[in-house]
Amino acid sequence: MSLVNIISAIGDTSKVYPLVVRDCGIEIPTKVALTYNQNLKDSEEMAKNATRERLLDEYSTSFVWLAGGPIINKICSWLIKKSGFYPNINSNLFKEKQNQGIKYNIDKFEKLAPNEVNEMKKVLSNKSTYQKLLAGKFALSTIIPISLIGFVIPKLNFALTNKIKESKNNKEVISSKNNNNVSFKGISASLANISDVNRMAVIDGGYTVGRVATGRNKYERLENGFRLSMMMFLNFVAPIWIAKGLDKFSGKVFGTNVNLDPKIFADKEFIELIKSGKLELPKENIIEYLDNNPNSKFTQLCKQFCGVKYLKNGVRDPREYINTEKIGKFQTEIETFISEAKKSNNVDKYAKKALRVKSANIFANIGISSFLLAIALPKLTFVLRKIVTGSEAEPGLNN
Repeated sequence: MSLVNIISAIGDTSKVYPLVVRDCGIEIPTKVALTYNQNLKDSEEMAKNATRERLLDEYSTSFVWLAGGPIINKICSWLIKKSGFYPNINSNLFKEKQNQGIKYNIDKFEKLAPNEVNEMKKVLSNKSTYQKLLAGKFALSTIIPISLIGFVIPKLNFALTNKIKESKNNKEVISSKNNNNVSFKGISASLANISDVNRMAVIDGGYTVGRVATGRNKYERLENGFRLSMMMFLNFVAPIWIAKGLDKFSGKVFGTNVNLDPKIFADKEFIELIKSGKLELPKENIIEYLDNNPNSKFTQLCKQFCGVKYLKNGVRDPREYINTEKIGKFQTEIETFISEAKKSNNVDKYAKKALRVKSANIFANIGISSFLLAIALPKLTFVLRKIVTGSEAEPGLNN
């Protein structure tokens, strides 16, 4: 993978890569170190217990959080396929719209993609069963990680601490007696189509409830609620705001439009088409354009950045939903970039400058969001802990 591809991956807030970098590479090691230093103010033993709990909790949680959902999702897809259905027909197609919908696509692609159309026909004739399978897929890929992170991992972690304390004849065993029942009702089958990042956000919300419920005392429950709620905001909302703010700021300061992915700025074919004025863009109907121009540069970019998929024979996959609003915004950003690049009188130089600025913005976003998650939030939590409990130590261990 080239450097530009790496920068692009960690800068895409709709994917898991920025979360992996921040969570495993920066946030966890920093939080573990801060936890040790904070609890050392109480005692060496308190620091060891708190650090061990934090280390085990953070990495086991991250593994389930980052990998659990996708793994379970793949297993469920395999089971749906074994049931005789293609597991990835987008349920948004059940809502018939102009130029796309499951019935519309069946009629349009009957001869162009007969195998895929047969899969769609089977789903259409068994719509209720298929939607239940999708709902089950979503439920399992969220409920299992939520249960593990929200209830199982903290219980095991607490049990380990208690066992270590017992072996040293220290404090009385701490027990936790909370209602661990979680109810999920009325989940729409359409949720099965949400992205991995959105699924992780759902898991975050669920396991926050679990961590509050399994807290060993009211102060630990209160701290968990505050800390995890803020982590959700800093993981899923703040990076998007920061990215938009940095791009807008740098656009004004450096006079460069950087609203596209860095891979586009480094795409020599794209730049040459701009210079020659031969980059073709949709003029009216986006879906019709994608179907009639599968090999155009714009279509290739839509495949790369807008989730458009094609079959091996070059026909657009009729089982996939086309987000025309997303593609429309993408096209607008391309048109804006082209206009401003041409005004600069040196498209190559403008694109290289845009690549440098965008790359700097992405690293700055990772740095700012990591600082907020790994340092600012823990420090604020420690301050509030001292105010509320009167102690520097972990509230769950300070009994």
